[in-house]
Amino acid sequence: MEQPVSQIPYCKTGYFNQLVTDFLAGHPNLRPFYKYSSVAPDFEAAIQAKKAFPQQRDVLVAALQEQYKDLEITDKVRHNIESLLDQQTFTITTAHQPNIFTGYLYFAYKILQTIKLADQLRSQYPKYNFVPVYYMGSEDADLDELGHVYIDGKTINWPTAQQGAVGRMQPEGFEDLIAAVKNALGYGPYADELIALLEKAYLGHKNIQEATLYLVNELFGRYGLVILVPDSPKLKKLYVPVMRDELFHQRSFDIVNETIAKLSKHHKVQANPREINLFYLTETSRERIVKVGDIWKVLHLPVEFTEAQLEKELEEHPERFSPNVILRGMLQETILPNIAFIGGGGEIAYWLELQQLFEHYKVPYPVLLLRNSFLLTDANSQQRLQKLGLSITDLFEDPEELITRFVQEHTNAALVLKDEYAAIEKLFDDLVLKARSIDVTLEASVGSERTRAVKSIGKLEHKFLRAEKKKFTWQSEQIRTLKSRLFPANSLQERKENFMPWYVAMGPAFFDLILKNMDPLSDQFGIIYQD
Repeated sequence: MEQPVSQIPYCKTGYFNQLVTDFLAGHPNLRPFYKYSSVAPDFEAAIQAKKAFPQQRDVLVAALQEQYKDLEITDKVRHNIESLLDQQTFTITTAHQPNIFTGYLYFAYKILQTIKLADQLRSQYPKYNFVPVYYMGSEDADLDELGHVYIDGKTINWPTAQQGAVGRMQPEGFEDLIAAVKNALGYGPYADELIALLEKAYLGHKNIQEATLYLVNELFGRYGLVILVPDSPKLKKLYVPVMRDELFHQRSFDIVNETIAKLSKHHKVQANPREINLFYLTETSRERIVKVGDIWKVLHLPVEFTEAQLEKELEEHPERFSPNVILRGMLQETILPNIAFIGGGGEIAYWLELQQLFEHYKVPYPVLLLRNSFLLTDANSQQRLQKLGLSITDLFEDPEELITRFVQEHTNAALVLKDEYAAIEKLFDDLVLKARSIDVTLEASVGSERTRAVKSIGKLEHKFLRAEKKKFTWQSEQIRTLKSRLFPANSLQERKENFMPWYVAMGPAFFDLILKNMDPLSDQFGIIYQD
């Protein structure tokens, strides 16, 4: 059955900041900080810019083939990897850390949007080929962010004492985690299939990045998605010139701060550069590199380098150097023939700081696109809303404000005391005139009494509303229940929930449903009504 969809402007959801809405609108305050329109980009110009940039496609393909050598892959994935050798092939990329069990719903949305855009561009520009890529941020060390999953109101945490890059961590204790996930998901037609997939991913691989590679390939390989793990000596070698410049000259600090000084006049800054925007990576740590005098030290580790030693380490072991948020995007754009990057609001915010840095290193700056956002609703919720006479868009409001509006619209009582306020104002206007005629100093006393009287009316109005709300207890509870169900923890569903509850019920068709409703260049928040 056809799934209906409605839309709401991002600015009317209440869940996106001014930077996102200005970005989509091409606001003059923000427009100088990115190269191409976010809703009508010139892809041909991005392609030509990338063509002029020297690419070592053979290194990229060799790294991908080595990465995939132990995996079963679809013909589409194999073809897409091989096609990257062709100068007429370009990538559409999204990036995300290897959250356990993929983390949030928007993880899938980002990937599916790259797939949809690549498909559309193949039709639009038939002389070129386009490959969707998921760039795995496996060097992220924020386990608090990556090490949990939320299912059916429960947060399941991975209790590990491991440190360093999460992608390199061993999946210890995942038998218990998967059992907890299975219990939280309950029964569904695809439950056994999904649990078996999780077991193969996390119990059958030596670290989190390999487990995530396997899992994401199994879920999205049929669409031809190529997964890139940049934690590779071959790929890092391509970035050595920029990393060397960063270590010895620290160019990015001044360049990005210059951009931030302009950007911060109107918008909050997402990320601030450090003097050196590289970490030193070991199997169990990812620590900042700092320069002290003529020595480069690794914080919290007994590791330090002279200039000659650092040069040798960089040449022989580029994989030990890990860019932070300031330099990560340029690594991605150096190793991939990429023309468009799809990210969330936070990612767009830090990319806006980087255009000048890209220009300095003569790396083409990609088309930036905001990831699609959706709210998935179910038939039961739709029926409840219908009984209340509300629409799904009403639920984007604060629930208590929505309840107040609902009561005011459905009560027979006069809860808003407009006439009474008007009467008080008229009474005190007359009293002011009398006070002036008697003694001008009395006017201040009349003003104080006016304020007190208006406050008293306000208190009565509040009491009337509170009393009337008791008559709408059932409706109020229904509104609160629907809000918490579709907006868990008063957050957008996609920022809290995981894909698995939907997958258990629908299987791979869930991703087909999302893909069908994707509009890669949309400036609207989508609502999908499910049966």
